[in-house]
Amino acid sequence: MTGGRLSGYLRRYWVCIPLAGVVIAAMGWAALTPIRTESRDNLFEIPKGTWARRMAGNKVEILPAEIRLTLGVRDILVLKNLDDVPQVFGSILMMPGQSFRLPFEMAASYQFACTAHVSGQMTIVVDPNPVSPWARLRWRAGNLWRSGQWQ
Repeated sequence: MTGGRLSGYLRRYWVCIPLAGVVIAAMGWAALTPIRTESRDNLFEIPKGTWARRMAGNKVEILPAEIRLTLGVRDILVLKNLDDVPQVFGSILMMPGQSFRLPFEMAASYQFACTAHVSGQMTIVVDPNPVSPWARLRWRAGNLWRSGQWQ
């Protein structure tokens, strides 16, 4: 190896060391720092005219088939009916203009009847509180991914 090539490799090596240190420090922070958040309302709105469009035969997909929440970060499901007709979510009848807040106490998968959903069903998956370092790291990475920060 010539002196010029060797010095090029050494330069890259010394640039990569601090970069790797920053990545390791960030991952360590994400894994070891407890997750502290205020109440996080996950708002889903049923737009005005949804029922009329569905009755006209249009395939209206306003709500996801599955909503994911996490215990321990105080995720609360909030549904708001902006439509002209009442909507049913589980055993709750939401009149036009009404909102409904649903906090969850247990990690599980919940099935609800939902008149605003194309299939008439909605699944709410409540994940457990991310208490271990790896769980916190996965939770933070998943939040970044879902928020579109990496896309």
